[in-house]
Parts: sequence; structure tokens; C-alpha cells
Amino acid sequence: RLADELHMPSLPEMMFGDNVLRIQHDHGFGIEFNATDALKCVNNCQGMIKVACAEEWQESRSETEHTKEVVKPYDWTYTTDYKGTLLGDTATLKVVPTTEHINTEKLKAREQIMFFEEVLLFEDELHDHGVSSLSVKVRVMPSSFFVLLRFFLRVDGVLIRMNDTRLHHEADKTYMLREYTSRESKISNLKNVPPSLFTEPNEISQYLPIKETICEKLEFPEKLEPKPETSLETTCAK
Repeated sequence: RLADELHMPSLPEMMFGDNVLRIQHDHGFGIEFNATDALKCVNNCQGMIKVACAEEWQESRSETEHTKEVVKPYDWTYTTDYKGTLLGDTATLKVVPTTEHINTEKLKAREQIMFFEEVLLFEDELHDHGVSSLSVKVRVMPSSFFVLLRFFLRVDGVLIRMNDTRLHHEADKTYMLREYTSRESKISNLKNVPPSLFTEPNEISQYLPIKETICEKLEFPEKLEPKPETSLETTCAK
């Protein structure tokens, strides 16, 4: 069983193991996003954080029947810092740290959207006390493509956490830019924020302090044409 392989008592309530977003060059290298590899990045050793969170959850609830289910030797929130799975046997993308950021102004420019898809990888309602979800969106334009992988966690009355991975490639470049941003806030620090925003990741993100940012270049292998064509494949389970 996959749960045993991942050292978890259980998997998310809704896990779409057949769903994958794959971006692959004709030469074989590329990157894909899938639920199984994302769950492999869940840190099951952060007991201190997990227990402290569970205690805070218990204090915030009048009903405590689910509390025992919370304190388990695994991350019951399925928090993952997954940034994608690199593809390729002989040729692979080279990950290089960079200070270059994705040009968001270019992404705001009006341009024909040739392809758009959103793929849900997993979701769990945390015993009706919140939500933990992972999804990936892709948008393809004539001059570039943009991917957003988002892990969103809301534990009612306790905290909101959001791990975003953005991937951008411009057609005249021989690399992709990948930005990972982790945001988090306790609910108690969001007293001036309308609670209606707690369920809207796009709206609440601006109120969550950034905990970590990682910027990387995913460089194409050398000895390729300067303007390599990239093929996109999206597989969705129905």
C-alpha cells in the first residue's frame, strides 16, 4: 500500500494518483507534478510543531472528540514543500540558485491563452476542521507558459499555511524560472482580516507573512537548439 510506503497511517481523503501535469521536451527532459511525489515530501518528523498545533486546536474547540486523532506520528496536515519532479534519464534540467525573479508584469500583459488546465492532486477536510489541498494550474501563451503549484492548509481556529511554486518559461530562453514561497500565519494574528477570506487562497495570501523564498533556474541541457520547442501533456482522471 502507498500509505505504508509513505509511512503514513492514511492518505488524504481525496487523492488523485492518476492526475499529473507533465511538461516535457522532445529530448526527454522536463518536469511533472503528481500527488505521490508530493506526499513523499511531507515531513513526518516535525513532532514538536505538530503537537503544539494540536494543543492549540484543542483549546480553540469546545468539542474535543477528534483531538486524539490529531496527535499522530505523522503530519496529519499533509504539508508538503514539493516543487515538482524532474524528468529525464540522459538529459535533465540543471537546478541552479538565482536572484532572478519571475517577471509578473509580463504575465499581466494581455496575450492569447492557447491552453489552460487546473489539476487537483489531493484534498483532505481534516475531519471537518479545515482543509488541506494541493493543485496545479498551467497557462500557455504564444510567448511563454506559466505554472502555479499550490499547497493550501487551513486548520480552523489555528492557522493558515500556503506553499506556492511558480514556474515560468519564455520561448526565447533556455531555462525556466522556479520560485517557491512559503507563507503562514496563526488565525489569532488575522483578527483584522474578514473571516470570509480564510477560504479564499488568492485573497488571504497577501495577509500571510512569508516564511521562506527559494528562487532557482532550471537550465536546459547544453548542446540544444537556442529555441527548443517544449511539448505539454496534461493527464486528468475523470
